[in-house]
Amino acid sequence: MSFDPMAIAIDWLDAYRAGNIEAILEMYAEDAVVHCGCSASGVKTITSRKALRAYWTDRLRNHPAGNLDDLNPSHNDGTIISYITNLGVMSALFAFDGAGRIKELNCNPSR
Repeated sequence: MSFDPMAIAIDWLDAYRAGNIEAILEMYAEDAVVHCGCSASGVKTITSRKALRAYWTDRLRNHPAGNLDDLNPSHNDGTIISYITNLGVMSALFAFDGAGRIKELNCNPSR
């Protein structure tokens, strides 16, 4: 592996905290999939670049990120990061492609 998955997760949180949508979007693979279980309406799956931009525009406006809560490696060279938002503590599980771009993200409220 030629990248540090935990460093990428921290960079992602830093971009999220800064409200830098372009930096966030640059971190995702072209065919990335996001599964967001953060809303009351159930899990939302985002699969296109246009939908990913709309998702992040909403997240940055309505649910900005605060401090890091926890950071751990995950199976298959992934990372799990927990962070604070106005919804409480959120947990995000990252999977990466070979170039270190986010291939899949699963986020949910921490339990």
